[in-house]
Amino acid sequence: MASVVLSEAEKLYIVHGVQEDLRVDGRGCEDYRCAEVETDVVSNTSGSARVKLGETDILVGIKAEMGTPKLEKPDEGYLEFFVDCSSNSPELEGRGGEELGTDIANTLYRVFSCENTVDLKSLCINPKEHCWVLYVDVLLLECGGNIFDAISIAVKAALFNTRIPKVRVLEDEEGTKEIELSDDPYDCIRLNVDEVPCIVTLSKIGYRHVVDATLQEEACSLASLLISVTSKGAITSLKKVGKGSLDPESIFEMMETGQRVGKSLHTALQKILDEEESLGTSRPKVGFLG
Repeated sequence: MASVVLSEAEKLYIVHGVQEDLRVDGRGCEDYRCAEVETDVVSNTSGSARVKLGETDILVGIKAEMGTPKLEKPDEGYLEFFVDCSSNSPELEGRGGEELGTDIANTLYRVFSCENTVDLKSLCINPKEHCWVLYVDVLLLECGGNIFDAISIAVKAALFNTRIPKVRVLEDEEGTKEIELSDDPYDCIRLNVDEVPCIVTLSKIGYRHVVDATLQEEACSLASLLISVTSKGAITSLKKVGKGSLDPESIFEMMETGQRVGKSLHTALQKILDEEESLGTSRPKVGFLG
């Protein structure tokens, strides 16, 4: 992961500020940086989104393709995640970027493995034979800290934007089945993202923890807790990262903070997505993809 080198004096300054609930950029311990969310930014995808969280810049594209259901779940479709970090910085080229990309993809698989996160049965076309496979491609354009949260926001926004063509299964007299895709772009399936969790990363700095840590703050933290939270505040998964340790009391405090902050994050994100949706095709395009 991209990192910065800080002197002991700089680290001390950051740590002391966090203890007083005053971070270097003026935020409190539970405040996120200003986020920009834009959907439908890549034309040749089924759904896409771009999220800027401070200096962190994420692009997600989702492509729906027909595939064969998995043997253990013959009446469901499924999601596949791929994360590319190589464009971010020279230090993430090669093995470093691959390892980070694999770690992020595995985290996303774990977050979306919970039941009812996405209605996978709605992606089934013909049990045991055909289903929709959603290929979720994540591109890390720039890393300014807190990439897991930004990626989870971008994935949820892209899933909200995803449109899957409606299909009909036709059967002739001989029993041969044919699949007919609707050619009407408005005749499509939309995914319900109400239960899709967002990741809230809490970084332990000194005796306190902060959300949405910058690169400088991440350099002062020895341990972080990744909490996936639904819009109702339910925790679906936990993951501890970093070399340091966390005592049980700190973990419970971080979980409570994660639930509280996560609910607010979902509310703000859904408001932005609904506003974008209401604008339709008349909304202005922002950024270099506009």
